[in-house]
Amino acid sequence: MSIFKTFFGSSDEEITSSKINWLPLTKIQQLNKMSIDSYEKPIIIFKHSTRCSISRMALKQFEKEFILKEEEVTTYFLDLLSYREISNEIASRFQVFHQSPQLILLKKGIAVYHVSHSDIDAADLTNNI
Repeated sequence: MSIFKTFFGSSDEEITSSKINWLPLTKIQQLNKMSIDSYEKPIIIFKHSTRCSISRMALKQFEKEFILKEEEVTTYFLDLLSYREISNEIASRFQVFHQSPQLILLKKGIAVYHVSHSDIDAADLTNNI
């Protein structure tokens, strides 16, 4: 394992070691499906920088407090360092200023809730579902 991974981990490790069933967001085309699917069930996007300790803390705290079930929401994880163009498209398409870390909730094809940094809170998100 490289020194970088020792200190910072990797996005693969982060999404596989979580109790949340994160779906990796790796293609811009997924945004079309997410918009459509958000009419049936809310979609959560967590934008994360694997090199940022603040982002890592926000992610871990969110995962610890998250109580929603897979039947209630679909959760996507975006590794910003690997897929910055997707983050840019999210900002453009859903009219949400890019930040990292960032949590976005989609319903009926639009971003109805978005927060970043220390404002990321699983209970607050649940209240907006």
